Amino acid sequence: MQIRTIGFIGYGEVGKTFSAGLKDQPDVAGLSAWDLKFVDAKLQAAEKAHAAQAAVTAQPSMQALCVNADLIISAVTASNTLAVAQEAARHIRPGSIFLDLNSASPGTKQQAAALIDAAGAFYVEAGVMTSVPPYGIRVPMLLGGVHAAELAGVLTGWGMDAKAVSEELGVASAIKMCRSVMIKGLEALVIESYATA
Repeated sequence: MQIRTIGFIGYGEVGKTFSAGLKDQPDVAGLSAWDLKFVDAKLQAAEKAHAAQAAVTAQPSMQALCVNADLIISAVTASNTLAVAQEAARHIRPGSIFLDLNSASPGTKQQAAALIDAAGAFYVEAGVMTSVPPYGIRVPMLLGGVHAAELAGVLTGWGMDAKAVSEELGVASAIKMCRSVMIKGLEALVIESYATA
């Protein structure tokens, strides 16, 4: 698996953090991004300036991003996961990789995978196991899908903490969701204990 160009769908906190961590990797020839903020009259100047300073090409459309990237990283809100996959599937190059970082349900990721795979590209899901900013590109991620192990090898070579957990889609997302429920439950229990003490 050779990846030279990386495109981010969503240039928010995750897109900016990951691009900063990946831009100096020796095997990475170029970074680009597409975000609705790039066409927002109030936000586009600042967002495009940030991208330019970070050596990230601000693409004019998702189509332009998809045709120019070997690896596409989707980092949008959970509610937009499927819509992004639908749009990307119309333009994605056969043989490229679509890495879905979004906090969507296993069922949604399976639907997204069907769209990407039908276009001849390879879908890999990621369960991002904790908040990104303290860790940057070293945030722990669990990968799922037929090409998860191969992609994990590339990502770890870039200094990322990516582990393949299953060839079956939905497993990584399910683990992430279970962990989130457990952690939030423990936090609530601790707060409740302090409140009653």
